[in-house]
Amino acid sequence: MSLLLWASAFVVIRWVGQSFGPGALAFGRLLVGSVVLTVLVLVRHRQQPPAGRTLALVVAYGLLWFAGYAVVLNWAERHLDAGTASMLVQLAPLIVAVVAGLALGEGFSRPLALGLVVALSGVALIAVGSHRPGVTDRTGVALGLLAAVLYAGGVLVQKLALPRVDALTATWLGCLVGALATSPFAHQAWTQATSASWRDLVAVVFLGVGPTAVAFTTWAYALSRSGAGKLSATTLSVPAVAIALSWLVLGEVPVLLSVVGGVLCVVGVLVTRRSGKAPTSVAPSPPVTVERSGS
Repeated sequence: MSLLLWASAFVVIRWVGQSFGPGALAFGRLLVGSVVLTVLVLVRHRQQPPAGRTLALVVAYGLLWFAGYAVVLNWAERHLDAGTASMLVQLAPLIVAVVAGLALGEGFSRPLALGLVVALSGVALIAVGSHRPGVTDRTGVALGLLAAVLYAGGVLVQKLALPRVDALTATWLGCLVGALATSPFAHQAWTQATSASWRDLVAVVFLGVGPTAVAFTTWAYALSRSGAGKLSATTLSVPAVAIALSWLVLGEVPVLLSVVGGVLCVVGVLVTRRSGKAPTSVAPSPPVTVERSGS
C-alpha cells in the first residue's frame, strides 16, 4: 500500500508542480494530511502523546521527512522527470546502511562496500544523462540526492521513536510538525490554489490523503515491527512503478543513461542487502593449559 501510493506521488507532484511552488505544494499536502490524521486520532486515539526525548525525536523526523523531504522533492521534480527523481530517492536505503555502519557500530561488510561503489556509479550516470542543453537538470540531481538524505534521516530517527509511540500518533504528530514548518508558504499556497484548476486541487488532496496520511501511517506500522534497513530496501520497487505511471500519465521516459544509472542504484542497494550481518570481531580463545604428568 505505502509503496504504490508513494510511487504515484512522484507522478502527481510532477503533474501539479506547474501550478504550485515547492513550498506551497508541501504545505497544502501536509495540511490535508494533518486534517485527515487528526480526525483518525480523535476517533481511534489509544495512547497519550509522547513527551521528552520521544517527542524530540518525533519533531526531528517531522522536520526532516515530512517538511524538508517534501519541499526538496517538489523542487527536484521541477528539474527532473518523475522516474529519475524516484530512482535517486531510492539511494536512501543505502544511506541508512552506511549510517548504521558508522553510528551504530554495525561495520561495513564487503557487499555494503561494493554496493556503495555501484550505487554511486549510478548516480554519476544519472547526473550525466539528465543534463540537457539549456536546462540545469544537475540541480535536480543534487536536490534528488538531498531528498534521499532527508528521507534516510527521517527513517532512522523515526525508528528510534517508534518503540515509545504508536504508528498513528507518530504519523499524526510528524505531519503536524511538517505543516507548521511549511506554514510560511501558506499565503502562497492560498494564492496559487485560487487560480489552480479543480484537477490540481484534487491532486493536492490526493497527496495529503493517500501518500501522506495513509502511506506514512502504514509505513510507520511496518517500521515498528521491522528493521529500518530491511524495510527501506522494500522501496526498491517504487521507481519501476513510478516510471510506468509517468510514462502512461505524463508521457515521460528517462533518457537511456539515466535509466542505466537508476538500475545501477537499485543493484547497488540490492548488493548491500545480500549480507544481513556486518563483520563481527571474534574474541580470542583463552590459552589452553596442558598438564603434563610427572615422569
